[in-house]
Amino acid sequence: MRRISAVLLALLSALGLGFVLQPGAASAATAHTPVVFVHGFSGNAGNWATAEAVFEANGYGSSELFAYQYDWTQSNRTSAAGLAAYVRQVLATTGAGQVDIVNHSMGGLVSDWYVKELGGQPYVRHLASIAGANHGTTFAAACLVYSSCVEMYPGSGFLGTLNAGDETPGSTAYATWYSPCDGVIIPYTSTELNGATNNLVPCQTHLGYLTDAVTLTAVERFLAS
Repeated sequence: MRRISAVLLALLSALGLGFVLQPGAASAATAHTPVVFVHGFSGNAGNWATAEAVFEANGYGSSELFAYQYDWTQSNRTSAAGLAAYVRQVLATTGAGQVDIVNHSMGGLVSDWYVKELGGQPYVRHLASIAGANHGTTFAAACLVYSSCVEMYPGSGFLGTLNAGDETPGSTAYATWYSPCDGVIIPYTSTELNGATNNLVPCQTHLGYLTDAVTLTAVERFLAS
């Protein structure tokens, strides 16, 4: 009865915040650390369909995989606060003490702000950034009508705060995947984080990563390390 009540409370809390867990099933204990996927600019939770299939093929259950969806037009600070609430719900739902975060594109800024500025680091075991805009991209000049893009443009105050000091704090394990063929993260080396395991992919496009089973399998193996 206590477990059922906890699940109902988590669902009610999620609905009140405007998002729900993906998936919504609860588990008292999981075989793997729960994974939270964080999409990028103009993306959505559905971007992770291939990643979820790859992870399930490698032994994850659907109840261990969660996709956070947010309004990508808003400030990344706001999206990071939503991620913090989402992670708390995942931990409550699964009974886990930590999550692994996998992000793509602008999702890197959302994840990094949560970890570094909102006290999320102790709750994140691994952080994998796929083509993350971790130090910004000049491509954001095309969408400066949105506050998220203003923050993503190199030299912004947001990036200055985010990247000051240790870029990979605490005991969290960090890794990135980046490619000169990206075309959206400019320069492509913007994805690298000091102190992380930075993996150069010879040639992959920005959106191509989302269906790249080779890279996604490498990400899954990193989380298993």
